[in-house]
Amino acid sequence: MAGTDSSIEIKLLPTPVVILCEPQLGENIGTAARAMANFGLWDLRLVRPRDGWPNEKAIATASRADHVISRVRVFETLEAAVEDLTLVYATTARLRGMQKDVIGPDEAAKRMVSHIGGGQKAGLLFGREKWGLLNEEVALADMIVTLPVEPAFASLNIAQAVLILAYEWRRQSGQADNLPFGSLLHDVAPRSELVGMFEHLEGVLDESGFFTSPEKRPTVIDNLRTALTRGNFSSQEIRTLRGVISSIDRRHQRPNPNRQKPLPKKDADSTD
Repeated sequence: MAGTDSSIEIKLLPTPVVILCEPQLGENIGTAARAMANFGLWDLRLVRPRDGWPNEKAIATASRADHVISRVRVFETLEAAVEDLTLVYATTARLRGMQKDVIGPDEAAKRMVSHIGGGQKAGLLFGREKWGLLNEEVALADMIVTLPVEPAFASLNIAQAVLILAYEWRRQSGQADNLPFGSLLHDVAPRSELVGMFEHLEGVLDESGFFTSPEKRPTVIDNLRTALTRGNFSSQEIRTLRGVISSIDRRHQRPNPNRQKPLPKKDADSTD
């Protein structure tokens, strides 16, 4: 979603660390940083990025996730990148021949919330664009996290995978309830204004001869009121609708510039 106000102060709360192993494209680093920023993560670590760091393409595609990009740390080894973490999850879409628990993103997020809430640090490990993580890298992790994707098409790009795990973190930590803006339904017009519109509309329909069957009139009115009640209209919307109704009611009192004038009749003895 575009249109984020860059003037909003960003609070750096304790969140999982994201570690990218040997990322190849700066664009993938940037979009991963943007995905992190979307859901409140900010600690991004890179292990031997192919094109070095800083990377202009990463900065450009981060789309103002400056608080993430400016804090990126680069490491020569994965061991160094995770040395301060006490919980590490390796993300992979492939079956590994290892005696490790395999959990989904929701369970991983729940455990990280508890772990980080206890004052510890946790991290999510992501592999290379082409072939993911090496077995020796997965071996450094406590558990494997995999996503409930279609088995025949299980590969996600880095930013997609980061986005899903970051969203689950935010959801399980309870922050997903804090939507960036609220509903305007609290501005629903009082019932008296709605009833006034009903009566206005029904009066115009009576005058126009809409109710051709008097015995069916109550049922039609009930249906109209039921449909219009679902609109949850604001006072302004009701004023607009009543203006429309009034305009229709007065249509016969003014000329319609869009109405086609009838063609003049030809004399009976005229020829083309």
